[in-house]
Amino acid sequence: MLTILLAGFILLLTAVVLYIHRRNRFWSDRGIPCAPNPRFFFGHVKGQVTDRHASYVNRELYQHFRSRGEPFGGFSFFAVPAVMIVDPELVKTVLVRDFNVFHDRGIFNNPKDDPLSGQLFLLEGLQWKVLRQMLTPTFTSGRMKAMFGTILNVAEELREYLVQNHEREPVVEMKEVLARFTTDVIGTCAFGIECNTLKNPDSDFLKYGKRVFEQKPWNVFKFIFASLFKDLSKALGVKLTDSGVEKFFMGLIRETVEFREKNNVQRNDFMNLLLQLKNKGRLEDMDEKEELSKRGLTMDELAAQCFVFFIAGYETSSTTMNFCLYELAKNQDVQERLREDIQEAVAANGGQVTYEMVMGLPYLDNVINETLRKYPPIESLNRVPTADYTVPGTNHVLPKGTMTAIPVYALHHDPEYYPEPERFDPDRFAPEAVQSRPAYVFLPFGEGPRNCIGLRFGLMQTKIGLITLLRNFRFSPSAKTPDALVFDVKSFVLSPEGGNYLRYDKI
Repeated sequence: MLTILLAGFILLLTAVVLYIHRRNRFWSDRGIPCAPNPRFFFGHVKGQVTDRHASYVNRELYQHFRSRGEPFGGFSFFAVPAVMIVDPELVKTVLVRDFNVFHDRGIFNNPKDDPLSGQLFLLEGLQWKVLRQMLTPTFTSGRMKAMFGTILNVAEELREYLVQNHEREPVVEMKEVLARFTTDVIGTCAFGIECNTLKNPDSDFLKYGKRVFEQKPWNVFKFIFASLFKDLSKALGVKLTDSGVEKFFMGLIRETVEFREKNNVQRNDFMNLLLQLKNKGRLEDMDEKEELSKRGLTMDELAAQCFVFFIAGYETSSTTMNFCLYELAKNQDVQERLREDIQEAVAANGGQVTYEMVMGLPYLDNVINETLRKYPPIESLNRVPTADYTVPGTNHVLPKGTMTAIPVYALHHDPEYYPEPERFDPDRFAPEAVQSRPAYVFLPFGEGPRNCIGLRFGLMQTKIGLITLLRNFRFSPSAKTPDALVFDVKSFVLSPEGGNYLRYDKI
């Protein structure tokens, strides 16, 4: 019996080894340009998650394909065959021209067993299209203006917190403080809940928000397995959302919905719009397209959209402000110029900070754009073709479902488009400088019909936060401020390892 089990194990192990070797030869066997020397199991991304952030790994692949003059190249993401697009024109083709083929991200989702994965960011095909149309009215300028005062109030709480903290310690870890600020903003605007994380850093909102972005080895293994075997993973009920995160957010959202419906609560926030869309009833005798477009949101769908609104707005805006303040502390001339612009605009506006004033500061836009260039929150965009796709100008065919990566961080650090890419220079985004570059080499929010739906909201809270801070404080490096930031390998978004300790002085 033992001999049979041992033989079976050896046979299984041999099959796995042969399967991985075959996957690593996927592109070379098809005559498609590809990166050399894939490592067993790791493919071309050895060290990712354990030693190096994905941004560094993908930048090396990008440079390899660019040096060969190829518009794209094949590589192995662990055992998953993938291609990387490095030519801006081909980037435009994938994101815009041939969007009808590349409308899906190809990231595993399983709303049946993992309800919080049924979110706009992950959904595919018709489900994504209908939900995007439903949610687009959430982010009109009118709704942004309605939320503006709420964010301004939270920003005032941020100012008060820093004033009080300054009396104890003039050096602060900005990454943590800004995460608490955006948690309070999103908690209020998405859920109508006062999180008070600025006063209570042990808030469950903050704890579970952080947990979403942790890349634990077991979660990475599940992600790779689900990417390789999507149908099998769904049949097995594989879930990528942390169980504690799911329990917390599902419970919170259900309580909020029940309270609002019971008490007929009306607020100018994201939850209010979702409640208007919720449960209009399932309609009979309709095909899938008609049914999807005319019915309302289910409770699980509503929860998933609240969840993605929270995690997207909480993390991307806080990291953008964090990196921005780091660069402003290191570049005092830029900080002073920006502060003067802000003070002049406020004075010209009768001393009032209004929506129109905040959204109409060109140099602030340049500073934020340069921050997003140097530190894009999501280092790569993913798409998959929904049918076999012949790459324009070649005879190479990408099979249906091929993981297609657009390396945002690498494009943003290509010296051909951005000379001295490690230098922080907001004037790169002066109108004449932007016009001198190819399109589609600046992609912090994606591009095309599947760009970030909440970019306007994210920019608004980022701008309010920075304006509040720069009007009241001057930031400079501390003894703990590194000369160059290193990205945290445990986070799939760009986040500085070890925090960001800055000195700040009251103005």
